[in-house]
Amino acid sequence: MIKVSVVIPAKNEELSIGNVVSDIFSTFSNKPKSLQNYHLSEVLVINDGSSDGTEIKASEAGATVVTHHYSKGNGAAVKTGARKAVGDIFVFMDADGQHQPKDILHLIQKIDDGYDLAIGSRSKESQASIGRSWANKFYNKFASYMTGHKVEDLTSGFRAVRADRFKEFIYLLPNGFSYPTTSTMAFFRAGYSVTYVPIHAPKRSGKSHINPLKDGIRFLLIIFKVGTLYSPLKLFLPISLVVFITGLAYYGYTFITMTRFTNMSALMFTTSLIIFMVGLVSEQITALMYKQEN
Repeated sequence: MIKVSVVIPAKNEELSIGNVVSDIFSTFSNKPKSLQNYHLSEVLVINDGSSDGTEIKASEAGATVVTHHYSKGNGAAVKTGARKAVGDIFVFMDADGQHQPKDILHLIQKIDDGYDLAIGSRSKESQASIGRSWANKFYNKFASYMTGHKVEDLTSGFRAVRADRFKEFIYLLPNGFSYPTTSTMAFFRAGYSVTYVPIHAPKRSGKSHINPLKDGIRFLLIIFKVGTLYSPLKLFLPISLVVFITGLAYYGYTFITMTRFTNMSALMFTTSLIIFMVGLVSEQITALMYKQEN
């Protein structure tokens, strides 16, 4: 039997967590014959400093609850779950009811097909707002450019993954909401197989924990994290070239109009070289970061 651990980070989700846990048990009770060798060993709810009845509701529904005495963040809850879980396969999902337990079997089927990471790709109708939708499209396009593979949903937190593979990158994961981005790029960088499964995410129960201003800045930082996690040189080289070409064009202009080489052109050429060297050094650091130990 292949053991499956479902890990659910939860903060103030008493309205939905009970139903989510119950539906997970029901889903595995009615799994198809092709997945009969996959056994649900545990449902771990990581109670991230909730001030409501999340812990009680989850426990009553049959989950094993691990409690943070104060809120450490979604990523920190995921890391706690990964360290506590005993399964061969980890399934991560939200506690707010947006991720439907029936889709877990579709994700596990992809793992059974030989993939290392299967991610639930949300449909257009599943996006919370137009702003979030456009932001996710930008992330997906940028990540696709960086990896050379089509990335359908970079920020989806609904995923199934081989436990031993995921544990390799726990030290990379941030404590905040961007753990899906980090783990996805890490798997691409390590050369592991990643696939996507179309899902529909209905409207969440309760109030969202996303802060538009704070998390808007955080999402911008994700773009730079994507670059530095995968291939920094692929991010820095185009910037270096733009600065260099701008300096060259300005030098051509000043040479024609004033027949001299200006300080501004020298500054642009120097800046271009510095950006390129930073990218080159970052590339070597990234390679060392992913070096596997015996």
